[in-house]
Amino acid sequence: MRTLSAALLLGSLTLAPLTLSAQASPDRSRWSLEATTEAAVPMDKLGVADLSTGFGLGFNLRMRLQPHLFAYAGWEWHRFESDELIVGETSHAEDTGYTLGLRFEHPFKGDAVAGRARASGAGYWLRLGALVNHIEIENEDGDIVSDTKHGLGWEGGAGLSLPLNNRLALTPGVRYRSLSRDLTLGATTRSVTLGYVTAGVGLALTF
Repeated sequence: MRTLSAALLLGSLTLAPLTLSAQASPDRSRWSLEATTEAAVPMDKLGVADLSTGFGLGFNLRMRLQPHLFAYAGWEWHRFESDELIVGETSHAEDTGYTLGLRFEHPFKGDAVAGRARASGAGYWLRLGALVNHIEIENEDGDIVSDTKHGLGWEGGAGLSLPLNNRLALTPGVRYRSLSRDLTLGATTRSVTLGYVTAGVGLALTF
C-alpha cells in the first residue's frame, strides 16, 4: 500500500506541472497570424503626379517576446491609380514588400492574461516598424514600366483588438507608411516619397 501511495504521489507531482501548463497554454499562445485589407489614402503627390485613393492587403506573423510585446514580420501590397504618371494613360503605382517591427498590445480593463485581453474584453495595439519595399509603375496593359528596386521605409500605427473567441480577433486600425526611392519614367529620374494613411481591418488567429 505504501508503495502504491508513493507511486501515486510521485505520479501526481509529475503530472501537475503538465496539467497546469496545458490549462495555461490557451492564454500563453506565443504566435499570431493576421490577414489585413484596407483603404490607402495618399498624403502627397508621387513626384509631380496625383494619386487616387487606393487599397491594399497583406499578412503578418507575430511572436510574443513579453506579455504585451510582440515582434512582427509580413508582406503587404498597396495599389494606387493615376492619370498623370504616364501621359495619356491611366496607370498604377504599386507599393509592395516586407514589413517588420514591434507591436504593443494591452486590454482596456481587467487583468491581462499573458498579455492578451480576455475573450470578453477589447484591447488596443500600437506598432512601429520598418519597410523593405519597392514601387512599381504599371501602364494600362499591366506591363511594368518602372521599378525602383527595394529600399527602406517606415510605418507606425494604432488600433483595436476585438476578440471573437479565445483564438480569433478583429483588429481594425490606422497606419502611416512612408517610402522614399528614385523613380525613373522615360528619360527622367527623380526622388519621390510615397506616404499614405491606411484604414482597415484584420483578422488575427492566435495559436
